[in-house]
Amino acid sequence: MGGVFHPLAITSLEKEGFMQHQTIAVIDYGSQYSQLICRRVREVNVYAELVSWDRAAEALPRLRPQGIILSGGPNSVYDAGAPTLPDIVLASGVPVLGICYGLQLLAHTLGGRVTAAPEREYGAATIHVTGTAAGAESQLFADLPATLQVWMSHGDRVEQLPDGFLAVAHSGNSPLAAIADEKRRLYGIQFHPEVVHTPHGRDILANFVKRICGCSGDWTAGNFIEESVARIREQVGPTGHVICGLSGGVDSAVAATLVHRAIGDRLACVFVDHGLLRKGEAEQVIETFERHQGMRLIAVDAKEEFLSDLAGVEDPERKRKLIGARFVRVFENEAAQLAAEWGVEAPAFLAQGTLYPDVIESASNAETKNARTIKTHHNVGGLPEDMTFQLIEPLRMLFKDEVRTVGEALGLPEEIVWRHPFPGPGLAIRCLGAVTWERLETLRHADSIFLEELRNAGLYRQTSQVFAVLLPVRSVGVMGDGRTYANALALRAVTTDDFMTADWARLPYDLLARISNRIVNEVAGVNRVVYDISSKPPATIEWE
Repeated sequence: MGGVFHPLAITSLEKEGFMQHQTIAVIDYGSQYSQLICRRVREVNVYAELVSWDRAAEALPRLRPQGIILSGGPNSVYDAGAPTLPDIVLASGVPVLGICYGLQLLAHTLGGRVTAAPEREYGAATIHVTGTAAGAESQLFADLPATLQVWMSHGDRVEQLPDGFLAVAHSGNSPLAAIADEKRRLYGIQFHPEVVHTPHGRDILANFVKRICGCSGDWTAGNFIEESVARIREQVGPTGHVICGLSGGVDSAVAATLVHRAIGDRLACVFVDHGLLRKGEAEQVIETFERHQGMRLIAVDAKEEFLSDLAGVEDPERKRKLIGARFVRVFENEAAQLAAEWGVEAPAFLAQGTLYPDVIESASNAETKNARTIKTHHNVGGLPEDMTFQLIEPLRMLFKDEVRTVGEALGLPEEIVWRHPFPGPGLAIRCLGAVTWERLETLRHADSIFLEELRNAGLYRQTSQVFAVLLPVRSVGVMGDGRTYANALALRAVTTDDFMTADWARLPYDLLARISNRIVNEVAGVNRVVYDISSKPPATIEWE
């Protein structure tokens, strides 16, 4: 189906055989993009699961993988305390593919030599596939051109191969850009096939997964829906009740639909108007979900509480944590009222549309402990420790495009499935500096003009996320015959498949000019508009 996969938590459902798919285990060595390897594997309908390197001994027997991929990572194999290759990986007898650090670790463990490269290699590179012994084609590069564009990111390289290995590809700076021991089915590549900058990367991973590991591809949207519903039923039980935080976006909509399929009217959806929404959004969300979903929707006006919490707060991390904490308190208050109605002590469960990019950027739990915290997401690292709910997060390990695939399979309307993402903290993290009602209204107006013009130009579906950012900066301008000293505002538009990496959208100049002209003329207090041309990385999509 194009990459839908299951959360990583071990549950009794897995032990009872609800999941019996051919599996590729991806051993995580700390790369921010380790999960992209899983995603690429799932794009060819093969289930993949991420496992921390120091938990492989307990996880691999449970997964019974058809093959193992070793991710990249920030370490050097010869450093003291560097992550090592668990014995169980080679003892399993299944094919192994090492990527970047994974290649170096495989070679180092088997007796090869890894050293610092004379020149570090970061960015685009060209490799030449040379085959194996006697010119035979390596299965890893089967049916691919002899010259390939790839993406490198390394400062070390393999200088001496372990016994049994041959070089099967080289680049200008890496004579051993790909190595193979075909007899033992052990492979290593110095470049990153998981990123879009390696055009044939998916084909290389597909060759490993299907040709070398023998996977047929039995992981689909239908599988995910069926197993998620079963998992939720098992977790909630026959009498449990769930409330779901509904934002109107595809993430919470899909999460709510899965829960509703599992437990029916024991679900109540709560939509919180925190005063940080876009123009007309509260009314649109309520109308859309009442028309399409057939679920119970409770709308809560909590503007005053949220804005009171945010008064005088400028630090973005503090904003996120305050918003996350207030969300939970609002849910707890609604839960108490629903409990009385349902005749139970309390609804024990809170369902959320948390996605994997939220989790990896927050790095708030053991699943992603090898990742460094970039920012706290209000529904991950921002949750208070004393909250009374158990979380249901059926999408926790999915990317945005995978959620949309599931949404389409669930029959959700296009206006929900393809709605641009909107962060839970809302405009609070797009209103840099202090958050006041006046500044929010200014931002709301400018943002609505941006989105209106984008839709009129037919470019909404061609972009992935679009918004305005009100900066804590004022600049001098001239309007009419007078001097102005007013706010600067930034426009941000990106394109991406997975939201782990993103590029700035190349919007037409005449469109940008029209948007800028309208904002300056129609939005009081703004006299300068700039366009953000930063990619992710190094920047994040949101400014805070």
